[in-house]
Amino acid sequence: MVRRTKEEALATRHRLLDAAELLFHRDGVAATSLADIAREAGLTRGAIYWHFTDKAALFEAMMSRVILPMEGAPVRALPADDPLEAVRAEFMDVLRRTADDPQVQRVFDIASHRVEYVGELQAVRDRAVAAHTEWLARMEQSLRQAMRLGQMGRRMPARAAAIGLHALIAGLLRTWLLEPQSFDLMTVGRQTLDAYLAGLTLPPEPARC
Repeated sequence: MVRRTKEEALATRHRLLDAAELLFHRDGVAATSLADIAREAGLTRGAIYWHFTDKAALFEAMMSRVILPMEGAPVRALPADDPLEAVRAEFMDVLRRTADDPQVQRVFDIASHRVEYVGELQAVRDRAVAAHTEWLARMEQSLRQAMRLGQMGRRMPARAAAIGLHALIAGLLRTWLLEPQSFDLMTVGRQTLDAYLAGLTLPPEPARC
């Protein structure tokens, strides 16, 4: 009986999160009330408060069900003597996971286009900033190693190159999510990444007199 009760509670929680994901994506986070979510799930508001303290907690739980494109550990370990290939592999994995998983697409679209990170959702913004900081640090480390090995020129600092790489991938994802049929994410992503990395391999510009 206890096990069944726990399973029922878990099923209820997932119904609420599924309903929230659908409504947040369709109507936006600010326009979606807890009453809307309860009604969509076929439950009462009391069921929501049994599982979540408020909309921010529900939103955070919905986000936590999915590893967003630039969150989590690197996709795989690659030889330390080829850091640019490690960068390329992680970049392409981010695009692939987004292109292949509809739930990742919905949740990332919510996080990118359908929420304002103010008020009760400030903590969710803090999570996004932490993930961004971790990803940048990892890319900067790989690019510094590429410089040491002579794979990459020193036209710009590794930190600036990592920020540019983040802007490239984030821009590609957000643009594609607005209209997925407008271009092939994997093909265009590979082309733009290769062009960007090719620019990093150029030698420094000569000093101007």
